[in-house]
Amino acid sequence: MGLHTRTLGAVVALAMSTAAVSAQDITMNVGFGAPEDSLYGRFGAIFEELAEQYTNGAVDVRLRCCNQVATEDEGFRAMQLGTVDGFFITANNVSPHWPLMDVTVLPYIFQNTDHLARVVDGEVGDFIKSQLLEDTGVHLLSFGPALYRDFYNSVRPVNTMADMQGLKIRTPNNAVMLQTFEAFGAIPVPLAWSETPTALQTGTVDGGDNGTSFIRDMSFYEFMPNLVILEHFVSMAPLFASSSFMDRLSDEQREQIMRAAIDAGNKFSEEVRTETEEVRQWLATEGGMTRTDPDRADFIAAAQKVQQAVAAERGEEFVALVNMINAAAQ
Repeated sequence: MGLHTRTLGAVVALAMSTAAVSAQDITMNVGFGAPEDSLYGRFGAIFEELAEQYTNGAVDVRLRCCNQVATEDEGFRAMQLGTVDGFFITANNVSPHWPLMDVTVLPYIFQNTDHLARVVDGEVGDFIKSQLLEDTGVHLLSFGPALYRDFYNSVRPVNTMADMQGLKIRTPNNAVMLQTFEAFGAIPVPLAWSETPTALQTGTVDGGDNGTSFIRDMSFYEFMPNLVILEHFVSMAPLFASSSFMDRLSDEQREQIMRAAIDAGNKFSEEVRTETEEVRQWLATEGGMTRTDPDRADFIAAAQKVQQAVAAERGEEFVALVNMINAAAQ
């Protein structure tokens, strides 16, 4: 064997050895904007446990709460740039980066929880994941638990849609959500999540909406006395990962991480479903909020007009995705 051949073999062996060591020392920093004990943190803890179990410790998941690595509004772009490994981002905050995600934000687009499950676990969910990756380079690992957003305000109880008239409502900077609250008669005020608690406390806005547990997690009940059960939007908590992180994994590890994310989402979804009504009861008793459950007929009628208007604005691809979701209801 010649010197060149022996040297080349040594270099290849060293490279393979280095790659093997690196494969055993992979850190996945996963960010989110809410507190550690929030829904994101709890979902993340299940994912962390399963990811480390499925990879036999080869991937070390580290959860970074409270905007440590980026804000939720910055997280998606950071994953595209490869500066963040993973992030939990509410679906409506993905829409500025990938407008098709707005189809899941449309008011009353899902008829019930069974319909929603058929969408995210079936053909539509697979299409969204693959198209998102193709268009943005970001992986959607799991849609996570689905929560219906509950409305709250500091001005008055809401028993009919007429009671929404003139209320200044904090809304994520999302076109569909802005149009929806306008259709309900309110005055939407787009604010980043990081600015929201202060705006609510100081009266800059009269109210807002969040997944039920977030109202308790963020202690909004302390200064928002009125709880309104509308279930107008589904608030999903998807887990995303950057291509730069996924490309560091072997094929087997990628499969293990994706399986961990899906299994964590399914496990946590079961927990969330049993907790939602319990949290509402807590908010209306120990939390001191006044709860109303308005008739939704007027809200749904207004929402259907928003659906039609948004679909007409967004073009054929958006309309086709809406039709796929509607077909899944059958």
